[in-house]
Amino acid sequence: MNRTLNFHKNLILFGIPILIIGMMTILAKSSIFKTNPNTLSIGITLDLLLIVPIIYFLLIRKTSIPKTTVVPFLIIGMLVCSAILPIENQYFLDLFKTWMFPVVELSIVSYIIYNVAKALKRYRVNKSDEVDFFTALKNTCYEILPKKAVIPVVTEIAVFYYGFIYWKKRKLNENEFSYHKDSGTVSLLIAIIFIVVIETVVLHILLQKWNVTVAWILTFLSIYSGIQLLGFLKSMSKRPILIKDDKLYLKYGIMKETTIDLKSVDSIEISSKDIELNKETRKLSFLGELESHNIIIRLKQENELTGLYGIKYKYKNLALHVDKKSEFTTRINNAIQHGV
Repeated sequence: MNRTLNFHKNLILFGIPILIIGMMTILAKSSIFKTNPNTLSIGITLDLLLIVPIIYFLLIRKTSIPKTTVVPFLIIGMLVCSAILPIENQYFLDLFKTWMFPVVELSIVSYIIYNVAKALKRYRVNKSDEVDFFTALKNTCYEILPKKAVIPVVTEIAVFYYGFIYWKKRKLNENEFSYHKDSGTVSLLIAIIFIVVIETVVLHILLQKWNVTVAWILTFLSIYSGIQLLGFLKSMSKRPILIKDDKLYLKYGIMKETTIDLKSVDSIEISSKDIELNKETRKLSFLGELESHNIIIRLKQENELTGLYGIKYKYKNLALHVDKKSEFTTRINNAIQHGV
């Protein structure tokens, strides 16, 4: 029943603007347009660039759909307008592209920055163990951005934040556990960053003799990769594992995370033995088999693990590394028996 209602609701929300776009396309290709192209081109331009976005905004204004989704309809209107109108009838479209669209872009970017800044201020005032910068940023962006755009945007912001802004040492509470000190991952990532730096310099010098543009493009991509690795590396020490309110918050920097209800834990064991990774058994580490584990958690039912850029993985058994493995397993067992 709910699926049917949602389908009908989405059909109205998205169907009406798409219907108008379709009607304008048919009109632009009709014989009526050919007899009066100047007047009709103005009407079609106004409909596609103003009426469609306004109607869509009015349809979604009382829903949970982010208002920023108006922009895709505006872009679609511009593209359709460019495709269906003859070049000689695109005067007002060109004016819009030159003067209005940059203002719209700047307004959207300013709106996002303002809301993110407001969320960060709220996060600093109302800090809680389970809600850190990365989580607060995600929650805010889900309110103002299309869902599919949230994780890529959040990941890029978080990489820069953890890589260059957050330098303060993170002190662990008694219900928090680190996982990066003894795992060897830090050394591996530092080595990879070092290799990236060396190879970037060498490749740039070699490629510059052949093609300067290609050399700078590859150099930029290498620098970007190095920045991402630095952000990943530093986020590990800033996002510890947390046990709170009958829940286990497992995090691997900004690369992977999952929340486990302690009531769903079937068993937890200290073990470094090799395990076969499959759809049911996974590792918390994004390095997979390259990183060793010392804890295996088995669940009573299937759970979900979120990876980089929002990729979802199902699992029932999870292997991970915890620096203080004995304390961790003891606390989990005590929490299961008596509550946190």
